[in-house]
Amino acid sequence: MEQQSTVLVLGASRGLGLALTEEWLSRGWRVIATVRRPSDQLDALAARFAGRLEIESTDINDAATVRSLRQRLEGRGLDVLFVNAGIARAIEESPVSAAEADFLDMMLTNAFSPVRSVELLRDLVPSGGTIAVMTSELGSIANANGSWQLYSSSKAALNMLMKGYAAQHAGDGHALLLVAPGWVRTEMGGADALLSIEESIPLVVDMVEANRGKPGLRYIDRFNRPLPW
Repeated sequence: MEQQSTVLVLGASRGLGLALTEEWLSRGWRVIATVRRPSDQLDALAARFAGRLEIESTDINDAATVRSLRQRLEGRGLDVLFVNAGIARAIEESPVSAAEADFLDMMLTNAFSPVRSVELLRDLVPSGGTIAVMTSELGSIANANGSWQLYSSSKAALNMLMKGYAAQHAGDGHALLLVAPGWVRTEMGGADALLSIEESIPLVVDMVEANRGKPGLRYIDRFNRPLPW
C-alpha cells in the first residue's frame, strides 16, 4: 500500500492557506494546518475529509508556539512544509506617509517570521522533501514598478532571507521554493485582483509537485516559471 503524503501548511485559516489545504486534501494527502484562532471553514474541511486533516494552533510571530508545534510533531515526517502566513498594510503609502508600525509588522510577518519558522521546522522534512514559502511577484527588485512599495519591500526581504537560508543549509537536499501565486482575489488581495483562488491554487500545488526531489532554491510563479530576483 502506498504511503500517504503529508503537508504542513502554516497559516491556513482563510484565503490562500485554506485553499491550499483543501486542494491537497482533494488530492488525497494528509494535511496538518495551523491557525492562530479557530476557523469555521477549516473545521468544515476537517468534517468533510475525516481523518486526514489535523488542525494545530500556532502564531508564526510567536516563536514559542512554533517550537511547541515542532515538539508536538516529533517523529513525524513531512513531504512538504508550506509557509503561507502574510499581511498587507499601508499598501498605497510611502516611507514618509506610512505608520512605522505597519511597515515593521509586515517585515515581521512577511519576512522574518516565515524564515524563522522554516529554521525551526526544517528537520521534519527529510532530504528530497520540499520547503515552500509564499512570496509575491512584487518581491522582484528587477521588476519593481513602485506599486505596493512597503509590502513589496517585505517580500523582497523574505526572498533575501531565503537566499541566505539556502546558502547555510545547502546540504539538506530540500527543494526550496519561493512561490508567487499571482494577484488573487482574497481579503488581502482585494476585489480588484486578477485571479480567482481556483485559477491560482491548483497551479501552485501542481508547481510544488513538479519540483519535488529537485534540491536548491527557486523563485517561481504558479506556472513554474523562474522570476527575476
